[in-house]
Amino acid sequence: MRKQEIIHNSIDDNILFEKISAIINDARSRVITAVNTAEVYAKYEIGRYIIEYEQQGNNRAQYGKQVLQNLAVRLSESFGVGWSYSNLRQIRQFYLAYENLTGTVCQIENDKKKLMFPDTSSRVSSVPSFSLSWSHYLILMRINDINERNFYEIESKNQNWSVRQLSRQVGSSLYERLALSRNKEELMRLALEGQTIEKPTDIIKNPLTLEFLGLKPDTAYTESKLENAIIGKMQQFLLELGKGFLFEARQKRFTFEEQHFFVDLVFYNRLLQCYVLIDLKTSKLSHQDLGQMQMYVNYYDRFVKQDYERPTIGILLCEEKNDALVQLTLPENANIYASEYSLYLPDKALLQSKLKQWIDEFNEINELLTE
Repeated sequence: MRKQEIIHNSIDDNILFEKISAIINDARSRVITAVNTAEVYAKYEIGRYIIEYEQQGNNRAQYGKQVLQNLAVRLSESFGVGWSYSNLRQIRQFYLAYENLTGTVCQIENDKKKLMFPDTSSRVSSVPSFSLSWSHYLILMRINDINERNFYEIESKNQNWSVRQLSRQVGSSLYERLALSRNKEELMRLALEGQTIEKPTDIIKNPLTLEFLGLKPDTAYTESKLENAIIGKMQQFLLELGKGFLFEARQKRFTFEEQHFFVDLVFYNRLLQCYVLIDLKTSKLSHQDLGQMQMYVNYYDRFVKQDYERPTIGILLCEEKNDALVQLTLPENANIYASEYSLYLPDKALLQSKLKQWIDEFNEINELLTE
């Protein structure tokens, strides 16, 4: 066999191997997903039985703790680990969090219910639809606000968040930060559809939470150090930026009239189909900073952007933004935004309070307009 034929056969063998490997990996992934989903449905049913048992009479409700402790012992003896008293309490709490939810994420799936639990399908007509792992729901069921819980459930599924990523997004108050930058109609979309990316303002968060960089808020640091920290944690930074971001370059140089200019960070958003330029500012934001970003955006729009792409977005990432300065310096149609960043996780209770106040004020204005 000639050398050329051997090389050709080797390439064909590699292609065959890659295709079969992809099928095997996909099948394994499907099996894992099916097992995780079956576990969640089973625990929902177990929670239902526990609640129904407790509600049969006041005497049983009073001795609920003892009942669960005895049940935990017997289940552990029969099925091994995973059925402790604390685990049964979590299962009970899970059912209480998701019972009677028939909208948005928790759409009814009678056929799935009958398939997985044929002995109970005639007694109970419906169950919510679950698509994540039990570990995900251990986090989600502790979120009291249904709209907020729906948002994180949708995003976890659509973005394939790991349990650690979901925990971090809940801890960083992603829902509240996005909600506070939207109107009432868009706020409702968060609960029904998750984060939708259709226009430049959809990618803006205030603040951008960068606690994962490891920089101390009370310690002086330079813009260069901030940039290096971001580059070192690019995966986490992309997660915080949100959907559709691709990293292209740091300190991207372009030359205009024999002068060199450098953009701190250049990204591309594939959902918006546009470049996103980010300049880092550790000092107070000035009108010179805004003018410089305007020049960067103009250059990209005129010399880099393709005809099919949308206008370039400029973001000045700063410790403290000044909305009045931005509005006064830039024209109304400027595609430039100032966004604050924080080196520590935000106060979730404070953001929730601000969101409630914002919704109440919006409702009051609507009532006055409709009178």
